[in-house]
Amino acid sequence: RQPYLSPLDVATHFKMPWLFFISRGLVGAGTSSFSTIAPTIIADLFEKDYRTWMLSVFYIFIPVGSGLGYILSSGVARASGFWGWGFRVKSPWFKTVGWSFIGSSLGVTCMGFITGALGFWIPVFLYRAEVVLDIIEPCSKQPCKNYNSEIFGGITIATGILGVVIGAETARRYKKVNTKADPLICAVGLFSSSPCMYLAIMLAEKSIVAAYILIALAVFFLSLNWAIVADILLYVVKPACQSTALSLQIFMSHLLGDAGSPYLIGIIANTIKVHQRDNSTLWDFQSLKYSFVVCIFVGVLGGGCFLMTAVHIEEDSKKAAAPATPLPETPGEEECLPLPTFSTGPV
Repeated sequence: RQPYLSPLDVATHFKMPWLFFISRGLVGAGTSSFSTIAPTIIADLFEKDYRTWMLSVFYIFIPVGSGLGYILSSGVARASGFWGWGFRVKSPWFKTVGWSFIGSSLGVTCMGFITGALGFWIPVFLYRAEVVLDIIEPCSKQPCKNYNSEIFGGITIATGILGVVIGAETARRYKKVNTKADPLICAVGLFSSSPCMYLAIMLAEKSIVAAYILIALAVFFLSLNWAIVADILLYVVKPACQSTALSLQIFMSHLLGDAGSPYLIGIIANTIKVHQRDNSTLWDFQSLKYSFVVCIFVGVLGGGCFLMTAVHIEEDSKKAAAPATPLPETPGEEECLPLPTFSTGPV
């Protein structure tokens, strides 16, 4: 295959912000297309316990890809002296839905909100904590020589793999004794990640090592849910509606989750600094620390959404497993989307 320049390459090289944002939107469109189709294909190929495991294999590469992105991009930016080169590292390689779908979709959106905020701001937060602790000197010229992105990327890969595998296996075993196992595990994951995040941001100004350990635990608990939430959708939504439901869930989780959370955290941090009228390095750190508290509340809200899912999941899974009713002569209440009717005419 011949080398090529994508719009993202052109945007970063020629410094055109408008093309950069358009290109990022196109990347999201491409990602959502295979993210919508792939789980339903896996659901068709595997059943029960095997389906959960295969979904875990698919979703395990969410944290792996995110972690590698931090490691490779920061390394390339440091080597080249320009952050834009990091984007040039390429691999060749309703009708009706029940409350379970609504609750799990809101829970996934909360997960997306937290992961988007952490992914964007945690390396910056840890760098500012190191400045406050006098571990490193403030950096006024990019690229700065610190390795927080690489460390956070490595933590994301390791804890992400471990979390997805343990979450899938725990769900497989627990479902044998409790049909509400999947949403309960997701709720535990979010409820457990929230105090870990709180302790991490509060202890960062005292111990960077403690902050890293607690961040690793928070990412681990969040990663418990990735394979499970996809499995929930596949058995609470009728097969004919699954692709539509999955695309809607992905769209909502990005739109209300990771697309806006970094911006919101930044706005809150800037507002705190303006209110304090202090541009010191200490308040650079403190403002970001206090803005992260939003993620704690969102994590608790997401856990509550999964508890709501647990209340309705048995009823909704029975409805989804019920035999499909015959198609009426005119498209009516039973289709996910209107289907065309054809007339053969007189024979």
